[in-house]
Amino acid sequence: MSKPIILLPVDGSEHAMRAAEYAIKIARQMDAHLRLVYCHRPFPVRLGEPYFQNAINQIMDRANTLLEPFRTMLKEKGATFDDLVIEGQPGEKICEIARIEKCEMVIMGSRGRSDLKGLFLGSVAHRVLQQAPCPVLVVRGSTFDR
Repeated sequence: MSKPIILLPVDGSEHAMRAAEYAIKIARQMDAHLRLVYCHRPFPVRLGEPYFQNAINQIMDRANTLLEPFRTMLKEKGATFDDLVIEGQPGEKICEIARIEKCEMVIMGSRGRSDLKGLFLGSVAHRVLQQAPCPVLVVRGSTFDR
């Protein structure tokens, strides 16, 4: 039997880093595998070569730069994980991945906007809370003792 999967969407923010700290602790308690995910903007399909490949390289370089501190922390803490870089709207893609991968839960950071602001601004956390097929833990505020 394979380990349960906890989806950990990140955007490079301090909020996402706090969520990663919680995810590591919860993954240990559940003996779960963490799936680190970063959603990037769509590739510019109207560019010809070599501009299209240059744009892809820039997006992937940015994604790897953004993911590296998370990878480092997860390795240092001994978490089992893999990562996924995917194109598209984060709120949509996070829910899609959670559904396809049959994730046990999603753990993500939030800036802490109110429900009303989240609704009007299209908050990723708000969308995931509404549409994810599994429990969602939204981490706000300061971290607990490491």
